[in-house]
Amino acid sequence: MADPSSYRPRPGEIPDSPGVYKFRDEHGRVIYVGKAKSLRQRLANYFQDLAGLHPRTRTMVTTAASVEWTVVSTEVEALQLEYSWIKEFDPRFNVKYRDDKSYPSLAVTMNEEFPRVQVMRGPKKKGVRYFGPYAHAWAIRETVDLMLRVFPVRTCSAGVFKRSAQIGRPCLLGYIGKCSAPCVGRVDAEEHRRLAEEFCDFMAGRTGAHLRRLEREMQRAAEEMEYERAARLRDDIEALKRAMEKNAVVLTDATDADLVAVAEDELEAAVQIFHVRGGRVRGQRGWVTDKVEEVTTAGLVEHALQQLYGEESGDAVPREVLVPALPDPVEPLTAWLAGRRGAAVDLRVPQRGDKRALMETVRRNAQQALALHKTRRASDLTTRSRALEEIAGALGLDSAPLRIECFDISHLQGEDVVASMVVFEDGLARKSEYRRFQIKGFAGQDDVRSMHEVVSRRFRRYLQERQRTGEWATGEDGESHGSEGPGTAPGGTAGAAGAAGTSAADGADGADGPAPAEEGGRSRAPKFAYPPQLVVVDGGQPQVAAARRALDELGIDDVAVCGLAKRLEEVWLPGEDDPVVLPRSSEGLYMLQRVRDEAHRFAIRYQRGRRSRSLKASPLDAVHGLGESRKQALVKHFGSVRRLRAATVEQICEVPGVGRKTAEAVAAALAQAAPAAPAVNTATGEILEDREDQ
Repeated sequence: MADPSSYRPRPGEIPDSPGVYKFRDEHGRVIYVGKAKSLRQRLANYFQDLAGLHPRTRTMVTTAASVEWTVVSTEVEALQLEYSWIKEFDPRFNVKYRDDKSYPSLAVTMNEEFPRVQVMRGPKKKGVRYFGPYAHAWAIRETVDLMLRVFPVRTCSAGVFKRSAQIGRPCLLGYIGKCSAPCVGRVDAEEHRRLAEEFCDFMAGRTGAHLRRLEREMQRAAEEMEYERAARLRDDIEALKRAMEKNAVVLTDATDADLVAVAEDELEAAVQIFHVRGGRVRGQRGWVTDKVEEVTTAGLVEHALQQLYGEESGDAVPREVLVPALPDPVEPLTAWLAGRRGAAVDLRVPQRGDKRALMETVRRNAQQALALHKTRRASDLTTRSRALEEIAGALGLDSAPLRIECFDISHLQGEDVVASMVVFEDGLARKSEYRRFQIKGFAGQDDVRSMHEVVSRRFRRYLQERQRTGEWATGEDGESHGSEGPGTAPGGTAGAAGAAGTSAADGADGADGPAPAEEGGRSRAPKFAYPPQLVVVDGGQPQVAAARRALDELGIDDVAVCGLAKRLEEVWLPGEDDPVVLPRSSEGLYMLQRVRDEAHRFAIRYQRGRRSRSLKASPLDAVHGLGESRKQALVKHFGSVRRLRAATVEQICEVPGVGRKTAEAVAAALAQAAPAAPAVNTATGEILEDREDQ
């Protein structure tokens, strides 16, 4: 690990002008390329105190061994040079988008004497017109099949074309009218190229002129009583309309635009692009990247546009590019795009109307692409195995942690403090093993103390289960053990599903004490019988120390503990002053983050559910034997709980179905319960005295 001060340029060496800089490692390899409006100000940011740098930036500057720069005249030149160097050196710390799939495009080889229409993948070639990309190759072939009846352009390979020319007989498409058969001289090269250009114009969105021309020809043929030709032209028009219907109209003003949306988390980002031509979506593509450098949404957009248009020119760069965020300053990027197009380009964020609505659609596609990428990454056995091995190596474990349990604390301003425990086995979530806890040992907000309590309760139950070998436990304190298993009702115990080994879908929290071996004559599944190899807590040093202390107090020394601090994604170990920093592209860090995020989600869900139930609570709930129907009858009779509280026992007895004993219980419960705060009309400030909820 290099010390940045060892290669820091001397004061005054760095020019105060636009330019591009490169960081190299000890072997001379370029590891990062960046651009700056002022090289002096930008590079000074890298050579400050390491503690003040973002972890990803800190890793980069400590990996580097030298820095160099190139001065340019304008920020646009800096943007162009940055793109060129990223393509040339492929630096490890720069954002590099990778296609989440190999998208096919419709290509017309205008660089050949007789242009050919075909499906193409991979890098673009000079002199070839591309349309798309499309999600599926069959979608391209269906569109081409419809259009060949109007624009009979060659689609055969060079070998088939040459063979047909030698034997003087066209292929099948030539006989059925879907190829103009230039191979046998039915049309010359000039006429065939004109057909290819018309095909390209139609695919580029200029559809109206061709349809109007065909309609005029059809009417003329009908007037001249050439009914067969008129019928053929009618069928051609219908074929073109069907081809157009495959691309729905999304912008009614026939706009040519590209829409770029980004979905991101701490480690990865997904970019989706919709290509709209003539108001219709003509293509879609997406990229996924690891965020190996500190980058904002605007920075991700800038990198995406560089990759999208870096090799394009002319009409391939549309007049309008819509993005979710603009880089600051935006002028150099706009000027660069205009230079690629050869005309002005409007780069902006849509604010309202159809374009804003379409941008929302593109954003949802980006979110789905990121979720799908994460699902595929998590479900891959090789990737999971590598992640577990990386975790074991980073934490100094003897073997890979095949069972990981993660704990998180959740509360709302110190109220309704709860905790969650999620379980991952072999890198996959085991939702039937999830548990939830209410914090009972104290009142108020103390995440460290809460973590100590929860870990103690979980492993105390583990020790009790181990001592009661062969028995099943449920919990003496009456708490059920919630998870997200299917087939059970929220808020209840597991019932028959629990007897079969599945917990309630939204039960209460985890329990501590021992429990009978049988319930209702059926065996119950063990709740905390299996110990993890690794306990992960959401937090830093204090939470890790609390969890380790809880295990030590119980005499458990064969379970490793670590914490993952969300702000900087640092891994903390007990008794260590410095965190373990895993590489941003590490599969081990990705798995730890996924485990931590799942625990956080589960805890938040439980806390919100409890909060919602507490807000709906009524003083009448404390009356034993008073069902929901009679509660509603009481409130309906008096109009509100406030008026019911002011009523006498005799007045309560007047409600149908309420006897004197029940009325006395209702009056006593309402007298003990503190009256709720008066409702307030937030618009006028008026206190609504008689609107107390039930």
